Amino acid sequence: MNILKFCYEYPPLGGGGGQVVSGLANQISRMGHNVDLLTMKYKGLPWLERNEKFSIHRVPCVRRSQIVCHTHEMMTYLFMALPKALGMVHENSYDIIHAHFIFPDGLLAMLVSKISGIPYVITSHGSDVPGFNPDRFMLMHKLLRPMWKSIIRSCSQVICLSQFLESLLKNVMPDAKTVIVPNGFQPGRFRSNRIKSEKILIVTRMFKRKGVQHFLKAIDGMNLDDEIHIVGDGPYLEDLKQQAKSIPTPIRFHGFIKNDSELFKELMETSAIFVFPSESDNFPVVLLEAMDAGMAIITTRGTGCEEVVGNTALLTRPGDIDELRNAILTYKKDPMLRKRSGEMARTRLDENFSWPAVAGRYLSIYEGVVKESNNKLMV
Repeated sequence: MNILKFCYEYPPLGGGGGQVVSGLANQISRMGHNVDLLTMKYKGLPWLERNEKFSIHRVPCVRRSQIVCHTHEMMTYLFMALPKALGMVHENSYDIIHAHFIFPDGLLAMLVSKISGIPYVITSHGSDVPGFNPDRFMLMHKLLRPMWKSIIRSCSQVICLSQFLESLLKNVMPDAKTVIVPNGFQPGRFRSNRIKSEKILIVTRMFKRKGVQHFLKAIDGMNLDDEIHIVGDGPYLEDLKQQAKSIPTPIRFHGFIKNDSELFKELMETSAIFVFPSESDNFPVVLLEAMDAGMAIITTRGTGCEEVVGNTALLTRPGDIDELRNAILTYKKDPMLRKRSGEMARTRLDENFSWPAVAGRYLSIYEGVVKESNNKLMV
């Protein structure tokens, strides 16, 4: 198949969503299919990267931060990406367009599809669904609700990464054509059998909804001898640093660290406990990374996080300080439970979220959409 992908955030830009696109595109190309990806240009990144089956095309845009992209910056990408995408479909015989994120890439896909006749599907990653992210995009969703519905209505399939996200999307548009496909991961990036130190690790983008403030409240007053490491950047970081100043336990804020760096690998492989206290999340890639590293995990129930870890982690209610504190104490008091939890998480990753299996499900969706589109043309 010839596949055209749109994703405004592609590594090193953005967070887990871009990593998912990278993993999926590379896996599909390894399976013999041609993939062209259109994304944002940023600073020193090349305009074009090409290997045998996978090409990355970048268009100029306004973007100040590698981590956060604002609505007006997305619009500059959309403005520049549309003529580039139309030129690409004119030059190539694409079977399908796959947009990642409903805004802005779903809008781009809808416009290109209407002009070219190529069917499109969308993977929703979370913040592109109303109600998912109370910290950002609320005004955008309110103003663009009619356009959002038009994008969903005209696409052939909306791929949701979790039941949690699908339910949010269906709350807004009950008749949306949805299917659930989880994020994929390439097991073995981290060594799960390394000796774990007395370290507690958090890795996330620093938004309020990620719940790091709840973790800080939970450990305040606890007599911990652990090293506390918090990795990530974002607009809430300075607030968290101020909050941490009154906590006796030493806490190290690393800021942004590339996830292919030696420091990131060291922290993932040698930390005993991974905490991800998010109030609202879809299918976080960082939880798959923690599972790959064999850490004991604490995260939240009733969110997409629970669908990632299943019964291999300790689950707490989002924002519940007492439950979070008790979960930390439970792992601290029982090293064997920590070990078993890490082993179970690693096994669950291998059995459910490997990239070949996930990419196969995507290819089945592509094939079904193309077949349906061809049948309509023949009628």
